[in-house]
Amino acid sequence: QLQLVESGGGLVQPGGSLRLSCEGSGFTLASYAIAWFRQAPGKERDRVACINSSGSSINYADSVKGRYTISRDNAKNTVYLQMISLRPEDTAVYYCAARRTSYLSRNCRDITYYDYWGQGTQVTVSS
Repeated sequence: QLQLVESGGGLVQPGGSLRLSCEGSGFTLASYAIAWFRQAPGKERDRVACINSSGSSINYADSVKGRYTISRDNAKNTVYLQMISLRPEDTAVYYCAARRTSYLSRNCRDITYYDYWGQGTQVTVSS
C-alpha cells in the first residue's frame, strides 16, 4: 500500500522551531514532486512549499518565506519541512502530498494536482 506518513508536529511556543518529516511507504519518493500544505480550522488547505524530485527547484508561499525550508533526502525516502520563528498563525494541520513527476509545476499549489496525500500532523503555536 502506497502511503505518505508525516511526523514531527507538536506544541511549540511563538518563536520556536519544528521539523516535519514526510516519509514514503511502499513507493520511492525520488520520482515524485512533493509539497507541504497546511489547513487551519475553518480555512482552505493552502500550499506552504513545493520541491521537485531532485530538490533543485523549490518555491514557497509568501507567508513562510525566510522562515520555512523544504528539503529532501531521497536516500532516506523522506522530505522535510524545517520551520523557525513560528507564529500563532502558523497553527494548522500540515500535510504532505506527492505527484509522480520530476518537474516543479506552476500547478504545485493546486490541491487537485497530487496523487497521494498523508494523514496530516498537527502544529500548534501557542504560549
